[in-house]
Amino acid sequence: MTASPASEGKRYDEAAKWRLDTPIPDAVGKLTVRETAPEALPDDLDLLFSSLPSSVAAEVEPALCEAGYVVSSNSSNDRLAADVPLTIPEINPDHLGLIEVQRDERGWDGALVKNPNCSTITMVPTLAALDQFGIESVQVSTLQAVSGAGYSGVSSMEIIDNAVPHIGGEEAKMETESRKLLGTFDGGGVDRLDADVTASCNRIPTVDGHLENVFASLADDPTADEIRAAMRGVEGSDLPSSPEQLVHVFGEDQPDRPQPRMDRDRGDGMMVSAGGVTATDAGVKYNCLAHNTIRGAAGASLLNGELLAAEGWI
Repeated sequence: MTASPASEGKRYDEAAKWRLDTPIPDAVGKLTVRETAPEALPDDLDLLFSSLPSSVAAEVEPALCEAGYVVSSNSSNDRLAADVPLTIPEINPDHLGLIEVQRDERGWDGALVKNPNCSTITMVPTLAALDQFGIESVQVSTLQAVSGAGYSGVSSMEIIDNAVPHIGGEEAKMETESRKLLGTFDGGGVDRLDADVTASCNRIPTVDGHLENVFASLADDPTADEIRAAMRGVEGSDLPSSPEQLVHVFGEDQPDRPQPRMDRDRGDGMMVSAGGVTATDAGVKYNCLAHNTIRGAAGASLLNGELLAAEGWI
């Protein structure tokens, strides 16, 4: 457990401002917080998890990798770097092959692997199901929970009885990360998906769960039933934290689902839900939802760690 100099040397339960409705586990609370630096860490660690502010992570993570540590990171820096795997294990596990490229180019013994932004990770599994129909373009409008901004990210006076039609940097993340995730790894790099992605990101007064309205133009002309079947066919993986089925799809008899309060905790918060699937003249429109702090953040980093272990990188 590492943090800033202000917390160094303290027990975690003394240093942390715990905001969850369950207590800190005793074993975790008793941990002593260390300095966030390679020289402060034991040599026998197989895997590090990082969720540092991106400006800090941009300096610290490369130093950790150079020192030989393997890092599974939720921080936004370097997600688009050509030699850094950006992975959702059920979607593009083969992109871990970039680690060899990364080590060759940077001279590291360690490795850096990233999970995508919380809003991106909600949409991409459903787009992966559509890839067989030929994705030509994607437009998405998000309704994002306040937890995505952090505990003090949006003031109560700003969000209660309101919606904020802008989230700094979020749209660019969705538009670029999705194309990398759905790209093809050729052994030396990733050829990004050849499709335009346009995003409009909005903050709404729900606590957890990002809901997204997606409109995709397709080369083929699938029916709504064929699209639902394709989405239901996106399987989980054999990794411990992955659900058996990645995408839960609501039928046409439930056009008002998914909803954040009712569906964000499916699969212990690791499933994506989709509904409102409607074939259009251009392709399809639908809604999708995921728990932004579980599947979209901590759970995503954990799952990447499990993939690194399963594939023999640690």
